[in-house]
This record gives sequence, structure tokens and C-alpha cells, in this order.
Amino acid sequence: QVQLVESGGGLMQAGGSLRLSCAASGQTFSNFAMGWFRQAPGKGREFVAAINWSGGRTYYADSVKGRFTISRDNVKATLYLQMNTLKPEDTAVYHCAAAPRPFGTVVVAESEYNYWGQGTQVTVSS
Repeated sequence: QVQLVESGGGLMQAGGSLRLSCAASGQTFSNFAMGWFRQAPGKGREFVAAINWSGGRTYYADSVKGRFTISRDNVKATLYLQMNTLKPEDTAVYHCAAAPRPFGTVVVAESEYNYWGQGTQVTVSS
């Protein structure tokens, strides 16, 4: 089992920045590819960004490319999402997720993630 706990959400004005964190425990963090997903009110969950086990490979949804940066610290067993130039359409609950991929590549498909955090709310006002 892997436990994931997100933090760092909040209320921000458009154009501002936030950094989300996801603390992992239970298994060796570097054995997992990690991702961020989000769910806006009344909508399905959507992919935001993914990172491979080492942090050497990343992948982003077009809607956040150039504004968000995913990173990880395998020593601290923590995943991050730096969000800049926030827009009202970024308002959502943000979830981190883990997929077992020792020495593997990024994982984009939601169905391949085995473990999920409870989420942290990000609200961006115009």
C-alpha cells in the first residue's frame, strides 16, 4: 500500500502561483511513476502532469504546458506541482496518484494509477 497526502491548495487570484505537495509513504517512492490529476465541479477527472521514477521525464496536458511544472524528491518521498499564471479554469480538486513503474517511463492513463490521494482544493478567482 502507498499512502498519498496532498497539501498546498488554497484561494488565489488569477495570475498568481501555488505549489502543491504530495507526501508519500508505505513503499519505496522511487519505484513509482507519479501524476497529478484534477476534477472541476460537475466535470470528470482530467490528467494534468506526470513524471517518471527518476524525475528525468515529464509530460503535461496542453492546458497547463508552460505554466505548471511537476517535480519530485525521492529522498523526501514527495511530489510537487508548481502552478504559475493561474487561471479561473484551473479551479479544481487536485489529486496526486502513483503507478508502480520501477525504472519505467511516465504514465498518463488514469486507469494505470493504483494509488490516489484525497485531493487538495485549488480555487482561482478572476
